[in-house]
Amino acid sequence: MSYPQGRGADPRMRHPVAMFRDHLPSAERSADSVEAPFLELLARGATADAYEQPVLLARAEGLPADRVAALEQAKLLALRVRTEIEGRRRREAELSALFETAHDLAGLRDLDAVLQAIVQRARSLLGTDVAYLSLNDTARGDTYMRVTEGSVAARFQQLRLGMGEGLGGLVAQTARPYVTDDYFKDERFQHTRTIDAGVRDEGLVAILGVPLMIGPQVIGVLFAADRRARVFEREQIALLGSFAALAAAAIDTANALADTRSALDRLGRANDIIRDRSGVIERASDVHDRLAELVLRGGGVHDVAAAVSEVLDGTVEFAEPGATPATAVEAARADGHAVRHGDDWVTAVAAGGELLGALVLRGHPGLDPVDQRTLERAAMVTSLLLLARRSASEAEQRVRGELLDDLLDARDRDPRLLRERAARLHADLDGLHVVLAARLDATAADADQEASARRRLWSAASHLATTRHGLAAARDGGTVLLLPLGPGDTATTLARRTARQLGTAVHEAVSVGASAPVDRLAARPEAVASAYTEGRRCLEALRLLGRAGDGAAAEDFGFLGLLLAGDRDISGFVDRTIGGVVAYDERRGTDLLHTLDAYFASGMSPARTKDALHVHVNTVAQRLERVGRLLGDDWQSPARTLEIQLALRLHRLSSGAPR
Repeated sequence: MSYPQGRGADPRMRHPVAMFRDHLPSAERSADSVEAPFLELLARGATADAYEQPVLLARAEGLPADRVAALEQAKLLALRVRTEIEGRRRREAELSALFETAHDLAGLRDLDAVLQAIVQRARSLLGTDVAYLSLNDTARGDTYMRVTEGSVAARFQQLRLGMGEGLGGLVAQTARPYVTDDYFKDERFQHTRTIDAGVRDEGLVAILGVPLMIGPQVIGVLFAADRRARVFEREQIALLGSFAALAAAAIDTANALADTRSALDRLGRANDIIRDRSGVIERASDVHDRLAELVLRGGGVHDVAAAVSEVLDGTVEFAEPGATPATAVEAARADGHAVRHGDDWVTAVAAGGELLGALVLRGHPGLDPVDQRTLERAAMVTSLLLLARRSASEAEQRVRGELLDDLLDARDRDPRLLRERAARLHADLDGLHVVLAARLDATAADADQEASARRRLWSAASHLATTRHGLAAARDGGTVLLLPLGPGDTATTLARRTARQLGTAVHEAVSVGASAPVDRLAARPEAVASAYTEGRRCLEALRLLGRAGDGAAAEDFGFLGLLLAGDRDISGFVDRTIGGVVAYDERRGTDLLHTLDAYFASGMSPARTKDALHVHVNTVAQRLERVGRLLGDDWQSPARTLEIQLALRLHRLSSGAPR
């Protein structure tokens, strides 16, 4: 820190020692004046007690009273100067720490590391036993520990504070700093058994908490705490508030710009190489131009690999996650640089905390730093391309879902606007379409797994809809698709093919119910909602019939689709009605069920039945006699025949046999 010189300068900006000399009488400013011993003490940073020594020595030597008085005055001035110097050093240290933290934030790559540095520096500068930081959980409505420094109690490190509970919960709720010199005696705070137990385990007494703010929103709390009673000064509260502002900025930046900041950091390091090695500027510029051209003309990851292969005079390949040795990829990811793996070089393609793949330079054991940076820059560009494509894909999926939601829910939409929106997505609402309801058949062990499975189903359905120029949206715990009916397709074949494709994509059984074909949807969007209801009814029929992972359309069920709506015991009805005949066929290898089908199809005429089965009429009579013994003498009564025919149809549907 520099200070203005001269007697005319602003006294607030003058060096403390100069101010000290200015306050001494002019007669005392000689080389052997009273200031000399105190200047020496100031120069070597002596303790406050050491400033008594010159005065005590003067008295012991019997120096004149005016000399002793001058020494007393010089001592007081020196102590003031010492206090001023220490204050300025402390403020300089605080500013330096804030600058270093801001610098870390500017080069943010690891949010946890930045937050850890913030609590470490806050603890060091405030001289507290513990510093810690909590973040608000909007879903649960509380705030939880994220980073601690100096903590020794596991229960304390895992604390969650409800809004308004304890000191931290009150800060998180009110967006105001709070401080206490003895937490357990302070009745301003809502004490709970869990929070008090955690604070007691840690042994904390004095606690200061300031809010982490992003605009008007509180996202967490930064704390400093001691295991003894202590009064925090206003400057210390302000300092912790400054660290809290940096922590909030770090979190906001990491959430919104982590990928971009990582890319800029890599580009910055690449530019450092260019500045340090002027001899390779032209080559590095060529790499930059090639990659930039690829990005601008919409090139893909394999185009990047091909371009870098030319520059490095080798073979560069992009590998999907898991296709490269995990140890090499993890090492490159942790180090942030390309690493050597045998005769290859591997660099991770990552964004934030997600591994997107790797770039591998094959058979090139020798690699200078510039070529290594070239490979790393290519990985960065590859990650940006992958993220851009993912973002574009997700945006298109959302737009397709919104259009289908409008068709299902908003029946008064302008047909012209619906057609225009569909045309931008390469979908033709005037063509023949089928509405399909898709649902996972398995139930996940917990809510998180089930939500993840549903997201995978929605993603797979959205991809299928994009490739087929259709629409898809998440709805009712599953997914609804609107797909055009292709040449030679029926609603049934489309439903079964969609069930197979979605099941393969998500690695789980997916059932699909389809409506009858509908057209001119822009002019009559209400038809979409009706068709969706029909598709869901078919989906429910598949579930009741135990045909998990299959697809079916309304045409497959006829009037039975209405009977199958709701939660009915289909298998129990079939077993009660024709279970004896089914069991007899399975046990004896006979075909009485087929005989019954033919008998009813022939109008209950044995003569026409024998023609349909190509057997003798006596054979038909013998079989029907056996059926009568199994089902009862009244089996041919009108009421029983209706039930038996319905059971035969249900049994055929549940077994998937052709009609």
